[in-house]
Amino acid sequence: MEIRDAELDDLPAVTALYNELLGTTTFTYTEHPQSLADRTASFEARRARGFPTLVATDGGVVVGTAGFGDFRDSLRWPGYRFTVEHSVNVFANAWGKGVGRALMHALLERARALGVHAMIGAVDATNTRSLAFHAELGFVEVARLPEVGWKHGRWLDLVLVQRFIDAPGAAR
Repeated sequence: MEIRDAELDDLPAVTALYNELLGTTTFTYTEHPQSLADRTASFEARRARGFPTLVATDGGVVVGTAGFGDFRDSLRWPGYRFTVEHSVNVFANAWGKGVGRALMHALLERARALGVHAMIGAVDATNTRSLAFHAELGFVEVARLPEVGWKHGRWLDLVLVQRFIDAPGAAR
């Protein structure tokens, strides 16, 4: 397995991954598939801000992706500029093979190199596998927001998890 920066040529696979998980999971609170144009615009916007998008490949085939971007809008509210929100997604046929862990370790290193202080994850409360995964990586639950999402005909609770990249209270 190789972890590397995503390129434009990877975006069809990244879009397919997003759309594959969309209909059967609550990894994101939307039911609308993303187009390649949507994914490309998002990728370019993140890249322009210096935020990474990584892919994991196995035999040259994309099996997962991870990235981070602004937590809230740090251009509008610069007090948030040292905090990011991440996402990590892996094709179902690669679950349990260490893909997500490898992506997250690489992503945490990128965050450290960019001077990030804290990383946030937003996880559906029923996704106990993701919550356990994040806990194993040192994330702690910091908030539980009841019924803030709607998908699959039901209300969803959102759990915010956080990990410090540098020491809590570190000087800037």
